[in-house]
Amino acid sequence: MNRSAILSVLAILAVLCLLTGCGEKDVHPDSDNPPPAETETAEAPAAPVGENQFVFTRDNFPRLDGSTSTLPLGQAVASVLLGEPRAKVSDFIRFSKTARSYRALMNGEADVLLAAEPAPVVWAEKDDGGYDWDMAPFAVDALVFVVNAANPVESLTRDQLRGIYSGTITNWAEVGGEDLDIVPFQRDEEAGSQTAMMNLVMMGEPMTDAPTELVTGEMGDLVTAVAAFDDTPAAIGYTMYYYAHNMNMADGLKILSVDGVAPDAETIRNGSYPFLNSYYVVTDAGRSADDPAKLLYDWILSEDGRRLIEHEGYVPVPDTGGGTA
Repeated sequence: MNRSAILSVLAILAVLCLLTGCGEKDVHPDSDNPPPAETETAEAPAAPVGENQFVFTRDNFPRLDGSTSTLPLGQAVASVLLGEPRAKVSDFIRFSKTARSYRALMNGEADVLLAAEPAPVVWAEKDDGGYDWDMAPFAVDALVFVVNAANPVESLTRDQLRGIYSGTITNWAEVGGEDLDIVPFQRDEEAGSQTAMMNLVMMGEPMTDAPTELVTGEMGDLVTAVAAFDDTPAAIGYTMYYYAHNMNMADGLKILSVDGVAPDAETIRNGSYPFLNSYYVVTDAGRSADDPAKLLYDWILSEDGRRLIEHEGYVPVPDTGGGTA
């Protein structure tokens, strides 16, 4: 076995050693940056990156930011590459949500993002400012629809979901449920899940104007509101599968099938679930090959990064070598 192969094996062992003892990925619905579970995992040497044996430290580690649903991955990346238990990096990895994270990158306040696609307004700001970034997909998630667990509806079609959110379907009895007015919660226009909703579900059809109280700025607020709205199963909302399922946010909720296909790791991987959305690693364009941010960007897209992505419960893209945008 040659030297680079040995180093790769050591890096993989470091990943598994650290993450096996990193504890449950506990997330509190009232916080976008919850503290991870405490562990007794001993500190391990920082994992080497690349053949030049670059070692990340807290002094040179790129400033990570991103979407709410990629925060666990950001913490895992820091844990592995800094050689610290997950609980110890919670002060170091703080994500500000999708749109804010892209603005932080453009404003020089972040170095690398792990984020969903930004809203159109952020793309416009990028173009207006003449900003350029490298951007490649590393994982696939699903936009899912959630209702109160007591709602008898198990599945909706794509047309029914568009009807609900365009205002042409207003009662659950129209889609096989109780005679109850549908209360459709939305995210704010800059949220990653709102961008996914417009691109994947509405497909150019305008959404009905929702009252202010039915538009939520935080992903946790939406799932809490849907579960508890008026003590009835009237509400519906949408979020990302990883957030609802892997981050244990689905208590009191039912995740609906779409066109009879339930979202899970397999239907996301094989593409049979219809509403799939990528996560991207993003950094400033033109960084040198030995820049820590570019090294981290490349590591996320490497085979070691792919193993970590899968270990954390995300579904890696088929080819992590992705392009730029």
